[in-house]
Amino acid sequence: MMAQTEFEMTENRPLSNAKLAVLILLGSETMLFSGLIGAFLVFRMGNVTWPPLSHADIELPRIVTGFNTLLLIISGFTMFHALRSIQQNRIILFRILLIGTGLLGLIFLSIQGYEWSQLIKNGLTLQSSVYGAIFYVLIGCHAVHVLGAVIWLVIVICMAFSGRFSSDRHIGVETCTIYWIYVVALWPILYFLVYFA
Repeated sequence: MMAQTEFEMTENRPLSNAKLAVLILLGSETMLFSGLIGAFLVFRMGNVTWPPLSHADIELPRIVTGFNTLLLIISGFTMFHALRSIQQNRIILFRILLIGTGLLGLIFLSIQGYEWSQLIKNGLTLQSSVYGAIFYVLIGCHAVHVLGAVIWLVIVICMAFSGRFSSDRHIGVETCTIYWIYVVALWPILYFLVYFA
């Protein structure tokens, strides 16, 4: 009897419960963000002037947020390569890439927090108008997801430094990577929709 190739063995392996759970989670997250984006578009298309005249003097920080977007996209690449590194049992590189990914995520959140503090000082708040409310709910919801991804990543980093992952055992890294890349891929859509619409 011929030995199965690695590809055939992988293809015959059922989807793990952890991956299935993450895919179900991402399905619900997609519905949540579809609803939020739909609400944004309804308000945007329902107004002749956008932003409303009451906020016409408030400029969203497009350039800084563009740079921040680039940082988050880079974090997606570092997370993907961290997964590839553990699959190849390159433990040191794996740990370095995980830490780099986490730092990029924290920098993204810090810059976004600073931007919001400036916008609030200039009068754009949740209570100031529908424009402010939909901006903070949509962008804030994504920020909460990035924070959740960073917390998850910190747990994965702790497990990585305690030797819990190897080329044979890395499902925790895979699930974290799937979620991280989802959060990264969602952001450019929100950035162009909200900051340039």
